[in-house]
Amino acid sequence: MAQLFRPGANSVARTALVLLLLSPLLLVLVLILQHTGTITGQDRFVEQAVPFSHKHHAGELGIDCRFCHVGVETGAKATVPTTEVCMTCHSQIWTNAQMLAPVRNSLATGTPLVWSRVNRLPGYVYFDHHVHVRNGVPCAACHGDLREMPLTAQATPMTMQWCLDCHRDPAKRLVPQDRITWSHPYDAPIPDDEFQRIHAHLLGVERSRKLTDCSTCHR
Repeated sequence: MAQLFRPGANSVARTALVLLLLSPLLLVLVLILQHTGTITGQDRFVEQAVPFSHKHHAGELGIDCRFCHVGVETGAKATVPTTEVCMTCHSQIWTNAQMLAPVRNSLATGTPLVWSRVNRLPGYVYFDHHVHVRNGVPCAACHGDLREMPLTAQATPMTMQWCLDCHRDPAKRLVPQDRITWSHPYDAPIPDDEFQRIHAHLLGVERSRKLTDCSTCHR
């Protein structure tokens, strides 16, 4: 009688059974890993060509976020500072500091500074900074309190679930426009008239585009 199974069939069957038994545990492990900083990048520090400190510039010196991130109120990208923006100050102070050598070299050669991205979204996700900033979402909602960061880290998970949690109930995450760049924009209570204005504005937004539609973020 001809052989029905190959010599390694028993090993394949045993392996398949073991994997079948372990699959629930593997699924749980994957689900757990999806919410850790290893996968999301939360709390991750990214090395930069110039060790820029938000704590020093924005916190101690009080420089407004929009001085460097000039596109945050006008376009999808917040933009990073050009060499010329850095040299606005550093042509006068700390002019010979060793850590600023890349900035001076950039100015001398005309080669733009290359900043490494800290907060990453997949290529299939569309995010528009100015839509959020001009509609009451403070910088700290996504980026944390940068004024306390000597080195910049990703403060939030930025997962799809995290974004949807906000889009499903945005009202409690919005603040008056004068708090957009505050370190702790949610600490002070929002006046009733301003709270009502925010809710009325949200109703207008929802009429034009439902915030939880797939096409809102995936285009």
